[in-house]
Amino acid sequence: MTRNVGGIDRVLRIALGLVLIALAATGTVGLWGWIGVVPLATGLIGWCPPYAIFGINTCKAPQDR
Repeated sequence: MTRNVGGIDRVLRIALGLVLIALAATGTVGLWGWIGVVPLATGLIGWCPPYAIFGINTCKAPQDR
């Protein structure tokens, strides 16, 4: 897979994912908060399937992995 999620994008995805998961775990937002697993995973992996489909790349220097 070629990385298509860059630095700031990755940090924001990880932060958003952790916040949503924490809110879901404490019961603040309900079950839908567990959707935070998706941005957390894409931020940690550095690859986003919708970005690949639409040809979006926020990485400054794409790398194959």
